[in-house]
Amino acid sequence: MKKQLQRMCACALLCALLLAALPMPASATDFDDVPAGHWAEDSIARAVDLGLFQGQSATRFGLGAPMTRGAFVTALCRLFQWELVTPETGSYTDNQDQDAWYYSAVETAYVHGAITDQTETFRPQEPITREELAVMLVRAMGYGTIAGLAQDLPMPFQDVHTNVGYIAMAYELGLVNGTSATAFSPDRTATREQAAVMLIRLYDGYHAPAPEKIGIAHTAEGLTDLTGYAAVAVDGGRLIYAGESRLTGGPGEEEAAALRQAAADAGAVPLLYVAGTDTALKDDASHTAEVLMSAVDAGGYQGLFLDLAELEGAQKKDFTALAELLRERLGERLLYVMAEAPVWQGTAYKGYDFAALAELADQVVVRITPYDSEAADFPVAPMEPLEEVYYALAELRDTAESGHLSLLMTTTGTAWSNGRLTGSIAAPEIEALLSDPQTRSYYSDRYACAYLTADDADTAVWYLDGEAARERVRMAALFGVDQLCLSDLSSVADYENYSLLEGLD
Repeated sequence: MKKQLQRMCACALLCALLLAALPMPASATDFDDVPAGHWAEDSIARAVDLGLFQGQSATRFGLGAPMTRGAFVTALCRLFQWELVTPETGSYTDNQDQDAWYYSAVETAYVHGAITDQTETFRPQEPITREELAVMLVRAMGYGTIAGLAQDLPMPFQDVHTNVGYIAMAYELGLVNGTSATAFSPDRTATREQAAVMLIRLYDGYHAPAPEKIGIAHTAEGLTDLTGYAAVAVDGGRLIYAGESRLTGGPGEEEAAALRQAAADAGAVPLLYVAGTDTALKDDASHTAEVLMSAVDAGGYQGLFLDLAELEGAQKKDFTALAELLRERLGERLLYVMAEAPVWQGTAYKGYDFAALAELADQVVVRITPYDSEAADFPVAPMEPLEEVYYALAELRDTAESGHLSLLMTTTGTAWSNGRLTGSIAAPEIEALLSDPQTRSYYSDRYACAYLTADDADTAVWYLDGEAARERVRMAALFGVDQLCLSDLSSVADYENYSLLEGLD
């Protein structure tokens, strides 16, 4: 008996060794019905490995089978890691059985706005259509308001007549594709593999690496720690036209040298930052390029960041011509240019040739104009309103390579007193206000922007905080834009009550 037990143990050990020598499956999700090389193979494997949903059995995924509405909201709950809720009474007439596997997922998706009560029933076991899937994705991200505003924007699909903004947004964000160049097939059932692909696209957008940071340094006072910044643009004054192009203003040479040294010590590339307006283009482009290059060379900069604001269509060619000369003369050194967003509140802005600039410049930094309006006598002035970020990046999606685009993020706030704009306000002042127990702070989901009131509501300040920064980082990442430009590196400190940086890491 003892020898028999020894032989059994030896056989078990031999089997274990043989199994260890054999190649293991590439993934726990190697299903018999998913052919190698299938267009959704990787997404299926990742969706199952991430626990978003399971196969129909240990060996079958259910390729080609419809995705049910209950299964999809369950996957959304897992992707967003929402804490499940189980109310005593369901929100829909057909979701009253608390023991149903989908009950809590449906109720949780309802709480988070992914689904609504526009109908009395949810139909959890019915197949989900492509239209319903797109709408749920966009609502789950909290973009329902933007989708409502985007319904009048152009889209390629001629068969979409309802929920137009939702489908357009899901398409522009890269979450869904059409079934042809002009058709979306909104009523067609979404299959399990299609759902897996869309969920993984969203997952990747939400888990993109932290964006690369660059920033503009106007002064050494209050300068943030530059560690981790890819480039720092040192203020070199304004480009003006006074019979010919010339530079004026900016910090003194001693302060500029200190800023360059701080950038170099942190491993960031020092660039010369030059601002101006359309009048700076009145001179011959060759002479203007000579003036700018002289300043770059004199300061020992490794590139140029040119910001000529609010150009009109007539200056588009002149600016592009100047960029061509600068590209040639800079050689291997960097060229960054600032450009106003190509669309504003649904209206096209044609002051810049983004396609050409993205070819010439290492980075085109997109500036979003802030809102400036009133509602019930209260100033509504969010910086880089999230809906405008969407409009701009959607417009640029097929125009400029995303790797050559950066999004400008305003690090200062705008202050209002008794309904009148009093100017910009830096991070230390925002922190001081937030530290005051009389201050009331708020967050606008509509614009993804923070604001506060002080002095018995006589003072109002709009500013970007960490939550606002995360929303812009996420939106940019969904469009493949992985670099942010901070407008003022002396207004980026990390305080107890105020932090922008926590949203960028």
